[in-house]
Amino acid sequence: MKNIYEDGKYFEQNPLWHTERSPWKAGKIISILSKNKIEFTSIADVGCGAGEVLNQLQKNIKTAKKFSGYEISPQGFQMTKSRENETLKFYNDDLFSQPESVTFDIVMAIDVFEHVEDYFSFLRNIKQRGIYKIFHIPLDLSVQSVLRSKPISEKRKKVGHIHYFTKDIIFDALKDLNYEIVDWQFTGDTLELPAKSKLSALAKVPRKLFFAIDKKLAVRFLGGWSLLVLAK
Repeated sequence: MKNIYEDGKYFEQNPLWHTERSPWKAGKIISILSKNKIEFTSIADVGCGAGEVLNQLQKNIKTAKKFSGYEISPQGFQMTKSRENETLKFYNDDLFSQPESVTFDIVMAIDVFEHVEDYFSFLRNIKQRGIYKIFHIPLDLSVQSVLRSKPISEKRKKVGHIHYFTKDIIFDALKDLNYEIVDWQFTGDTLELPAKSKLSALAKVPRKLFFAIDKKLAVRFLGGWSLLVLAK
């Protein structure tokens, strides 16, 4: 699966590299950091894509002095170059190939480890690279996605997801690896961002109603949410 990011197949399927959603993701990250009163001077984004999430964070967080993005795809890395500046740097490399002394106050993996073949090793490695970790993970497994099956296969074909999660699966994995979960929240891009299709637009109504009544059940049955986790 690593080859699709290096040979250009992922870029062909996703030429914007999801930059249209980056301001929304950055807003959620800023919110959970502010809520927990976490200040930092250095932050890294593993699998940063086009680098727009870091770019948005730099624009809104003035106390940090070092923003570093790591991206193995040459196409994604090329897109980062227009965003680079004195305190925002990008590397066409894997953070884990760097010396162990390369660490940060915060390390992020935003919509990443569902793409990684061995996500347990990935989580073990990232744990050593920062005091705090921020994960954003799509919750692809729901009652409706399993019954229909097509949404799951489409995720694999279009955006390269090879693992599929619920909140409980993620939490169990983090606890198995001795992470401390500081805070978490559901994020609903299907509700808060423009719909990608007429069907998605129609699905917003029941999702909003169900979510207002019972958040956990809405996520479990209807899907369409992701999980934002702040951990140590």
